[in-house]
Amino acid sequence: MQSSIETPDQSVSGATGLSDMDMPPNIAAQGEMMMMMPEVRIAKAEERAKLIQTLVLGFVTDPIARWIQKDASSYLAGMGPFFDGFGGRAFDHDSAFIANDGQAGALWLPPGVEPDSDAMDAAMGDTIDPALGADFGNMMEQVGECHPQEPHWYLPVIAADPAYIGLGLGGELMKHAMRRIDEDHVPAYLESSNPRNISLYKRHGFEVVREIQVGSSPVMTPMVRAAR
Repeated sequence: MQSSIETPDQSVSGATGLSDMDMPPNIAAQGEMMMMMPEVRIAKAEERAKLIQTLVLGFVTDPIARWIQKDASSYLAGMGPFFDGFGGRAFDHDSAFIANDGQAGALWLPPGVEPDSDAMDAAMGDTIDPALGADFGNMMEQVGECHPQEPHWYLPVIAADPAYIGLGLGGELMKHAMRRIDEDHVPAYLESSNPRNISLYKRHGFEVVREIQVGSSPVMTPMVRAAR
């Protein structure tokens, strides 16, 4: 999932999301960071909670995330554990990336590493509107059909703190990950939960696989990048 994360090529939302990454720069943040180049590195184990909190902030207006978690209290209580289950195994493989000490982040899973589905189910619990259950399940089934069959890197979550949108953080996170992925010469895969982020992913070599829309859902867009 990707929530809002970025601006055009100078910069870094969510499913797989940076929410509104292509939004104009936040003026206050731009003034504070105008002279600072984005710095991306591997997140430390002790930064796990902080980075998950940034991701939760980044998805607060994400179309898919808020479709399934409309209630604010349910969203804030459940989304952190959900993201930890979705992409937290990245911390075990040096593939959790953090930008500027926590203003944005991305959780990438290397080939052979899967999300923790039990933790994800536990995090959602009974917070999903029962009326959406069938549509959400149908969407997830179709999403599963889009995953590449061959070994590949997978991006569960990428997002920026809304206070730092438009500073190039999403773009730097993607560049950093692409360098790592290209060392393995395998495809990369993600699902964009926010249409505003598709242009960012295309700039980094991703192509749309299909668009998925079920019942009342927003559009989910699986995307793949060929091996380099």
